[in-house]
Formats: sequence, structure tokens, C-alpha cells
Amino acid sequence: MSIRIWHQSFTVLSDLGAYDQALRAHFRKVARPGTEIHMHGMQPGTYRSNYPGDDIKHSALQYLHGLQFMAAGLNAEEQGFDAYAISTLPEPALRDIRSLLDIPVVGYGESAMLTACMLGRKFGVLVFIDELAELVQENAARHGLAERLASVRHVGFRFADVLTAFSDPTALIERFRVAARALIADGAEVIIPGEAPLNVLLASHGINEVDGVPVLDSLGAWIKQAEAMVDLRRANGVRPCNRGYFSARPERQRVKEIFTFYGLSERFLTPEQQLGVTA
Repeated sequence: MSIRIWHQSFTVLSDLGAYDQALRAHFRKVARPGTEIHMHGMQPGTYRSNYPGDDIKHSALQYLHGLQFMAAGLNAEEQGFDAYAISTLPEPALRDIRSLLDIPVVGYGESAMLTACMLGRKFGVLVFIDELAELVQENAARHGLAERLASVRHVGFRFADVLTAFSDPTALIERFRVAARALIADGAEVIIPGEAPLNVLLASHGINEVDGVPVLDSLGAWIKQAEAMVDLRRANGVRPCNRGYFSARPERQRVKEIFTFYGLSERFLTPEQQLGVTA
């Protein structure tokens, strides 16, 4: 039986041709036969450039952009998707989205951290944006994994460097290894290559370890967790928690009314143009 997963990126995918194509190829490689990953990005014009990092290093701006993630999740459920998968390390509004939806909601960072815990005692995370180190540490604590986090370090290059490296990644991969060895010196036994663009670049070129320490394919972990959650739902009907302040689901019509009240319904509650299907 097929599985339909709504992939939600923090980038405007139509602005990022090489990354978009690399994602599609990686999804085809990792997802099992019958799994369809429908790729979605942020609304065109969300950012001043093709680099979201100038916004998402600020908590308040990331919170506001998280409204698109909420709306996309509502669209995913109403369009009959089997799972909603947030494909970005910061995981904007993850807890809130889970309280809105009945279908499985999978977070990129959480999936990576949980998988890393099965591969080594401690994991380390590499990021493009220095300010995200605090958020990654807070998310690890929220996921109950603070003691398993060795450290968070800047990878030593930026988002734009990764985009240009898809044609020739040799130099960038060596710089990545330098940063990975710093994490290993901090005690990391698993390397999580933070943001998805770096992840897909490394995975596409077979980089899966540094000095005997595994380099996790976070996108692969994210896909497999989404598939597993759908399988569990179908096998025995398991569903997300629906009680308590953080998990009880509000009435759907009231959610839509509130989006409308704040002037967001026209922009966010209509289906975004589908960018394609992979895997």
C-alpha cells in the first residue's frame, strides 16, 4: 500500500534548482517503493533572497514563518496525506503542529537525534548559522536528549557555499571533515550534518563516516521515521496524544476562523502550488 508524505522545506525550492534536483534524487534513492514524497517549499517572496538564514536566526521571525508550516500541515491533512514531514533542522512550530493534526508529524532534527542515539552514545550537530546553536540545544532538551548532545558547532561555511558546491564538492567536503573532527574531539560519536542542503550534498557523494564516526543521513532518518509512523497507524491504529495543554486538538473550524481573523487565510490556507513528486 502506498504512502504519501508532504515534505515541507524552509526554503523556496523554486529558487534553488541544484538543491531541488538533488533532493528529488536522494528521496528516490532512500524511500521505499510505493512511498511518494510531495515536495513543498515556502511561498515565493517569503525572503529577500534565496537564503532563509537571515530571518531564521531570529526567534520572532522564525515564529512568524512557522505560520506557513502550520497552514501547510492543515493542507496536508485535508488533502489526505498520510504524514507531514518538516524538513528543516529548526523544526518551526513542531509541537504546535502536532496538536493541530491527527496524521503523523515528523521533525527533521528530532528524527536525526533519535536515530543518532541508536548509533552512538553522544551526537554532535553542525550548523550554517551560529545563532541556531542555542535553538538546537533547546530542541534536544525538549526531545529529552540534552544529555546525549555533545556539542553544536558552526560547520565553517555557509548555505550559499553548499549551493555552489553541488557541481564540485571536493573542497567543501574536506572543510566538513575538519568541522566533524572538532565535534569528535568534543565527544560526539555520531555527526548530524545540520541543515538539509549539507546533508543531501554529503549523502549524494557517499560521505557516511569520518575517522570511524558515522555521519548520519538525517533526511534518510526523517523518511524512514515517517514511513514507520504510517505503518504503525495502519497496523494497530496508534495516533498522537489528544489531551493536555500541548497536545489536545482544537476544533478545526475554529482554527480556520482564527487564521481568517488575523488575515492569513487567503495566503496560507489555499493549497500551495505542488512542486512535484519524488520517490
